[in-house]
Amino acid sequence: MGQIYWGGVGAVVVMYAAFLVVGWLAARKVKEGTATDLIVAGRAMPLWIATLTMTATWVDGGYLLGTAEGVYKDSLAVGFQPGLCFGVSLILGGIFFARRMRRLEYTTLVDPFEARYGKHWAAVLFVPAMLGEVFWSAELLVAIGATFQVILGLDMTTAILMSAAVVTFYTMVGGMWSVAYTDAFQLALIPLGLLAALPFAFGAVGGLDACLEQYHAARPQAGGLIPPVHADGFWTARKTLGWWDTSIMLMLGGIPWNCYFQRVLSCQTPTKARWHSIIAGVLTIALTVPPLLLGMAAFTYAWPAELRDRIDGKPDLALPELLRHMTPYAVGILGLGAIIGAVTSSFSSSILSAGSMFSWNVYRRLLVPGVSVGQMKYVIRAAIIFLGVGAAVMALSVRSVLELWIFSADLIFVLLFPQLVMALFDPRANRIGSVTAFAVSLVLRLGGGEPIFGLPATIPYPELFPFKTVAALAGLVLLPAVSRLTARWDPPQALRPVNE
Repeated sequence: MGQIYWGGVGAVVVMYAAFLVVGWLAARKVKEGTATDLIVAGRAMPLWIATLTMTATWVDGGYLLGTAEGVYKDSLAVGFQPGLCFGVSLILGGIFFARRMRRLEYTTLVDPFEARYGKHWAAVLFVPAMLGEVFWSAELLVAIGATFQVILGLDMTTAILMSAAVVTFYTMVGGMWSVAYTDAFQLALIPLGLLAALPFAFGAVGGLDACLEQYHAARPQAGGLIPPVHADGFWTARKTLGWWDTSIMLMLGGIPWNCYFQRVLSCQTPTKARWHSIIAGVLTIALTVPPLLLGMAAFTYAWPAELRDRIDGKPDLALPELLRHMTPYAVGILGLGAIIGAVTSSFSSSILSAGSMFSWNVYRRLLVPGVSVGQMKYVIRAAIIFLGVGAAVMALSVRSVLELWIFSADLIFVLLFPQLVMALFDPRANRIGSVTAFAVSLVLRLGGGEPIFGLPATIPYPELFPFKTVAALAGLVLLPAVSRLTARWDPPQALRPVNE
């Protein structure tokens, strides 16, 4: 481990202390009378705070580091893709899903599954929802660990373990109100830190115009925000098809997340639930611009050979190294604050979300019916610790921010998007159809392999075959078809609120 920059460590301690204070003050709004007070803020969250917490949750550390990583190692389109597509997913979620979920007064994402398919199968569908949150949390720890390593001098393992411990503890301070208000505070750090870095980054590469010219000169086909219609030397047919396949997956796979619906269900009215999601989507797309520009500056900067080799080998370090070497140290600390704010807001949201699903849909609805709210608080806290540990283990095993970020949406898209669509909008969907669709989608997706975990492909798909989208489409087709064929043996259940 190299030199530790204790001044920066002190600044980080102050940031975390500020988060704890804001969380503690916000926790006093919790009435603690019902489960909805704890999990969805008593459905009393104003439009402005709901919009800010939604934006802060989606603009995470992977969003910032992954955007800069994509621009540095590939193209503007690859860097812009996750932020654009997740922003679009929030807009689509607001238009088609938010109002209906809030009107039915559900408490978690799993509730419509329970209402339509039964609580035992809903507990199975909870598993990929929870795993998606764990993979996402791991991505967040990788993002903050890489940044701490570069700016504070901490080694990766120490940074990940320390961050997991601190943020897990911070998440346990309060319920949804604490997370929402700290999200709003942390969101303010993101534009502050990154916008402060932009003038210094551009100054180091000769200005904005020079940066743009050098990037386009080095990558003449990589300067567009979306791939061209016709294949060329850079955008091959395979790469273009892969970009659109992943984009569809991100846009639709960004919807069936409990951390998304936890904010939707916290809103005061169904109409506000719709609008806060749409506005947050626009803000999410807009906030892609600073890390996109910083990624271009990192690519065009004349790095020393040793540093260039290091970043080329680990392009997720592009933004942290830029903050460390292309800006004054105080500005780099502000940039670190932006990443810390993005990570802690999303990490706390993610593990609170997974803990809420477990306590409400598995523990209270299935294992211990009628458990008190006081006992549920202990269950949620235990689940948060478990999920924090699981995310840390995953982060130490997989070090690519962008890959983890995309795989988490991949998992949710293939397995849960068809289930959610049919649960909410197909009155004839039943459990047999749900089980069949889930099983087939899972086999088709795993058959394509997964490099992150070293899983080989077992189905010989054609080279340009978009198997992720096909796996999700199979679920969308099979669930209603099988449900209708088996309605005689498994009558469909009416979509109803899951009462406390």
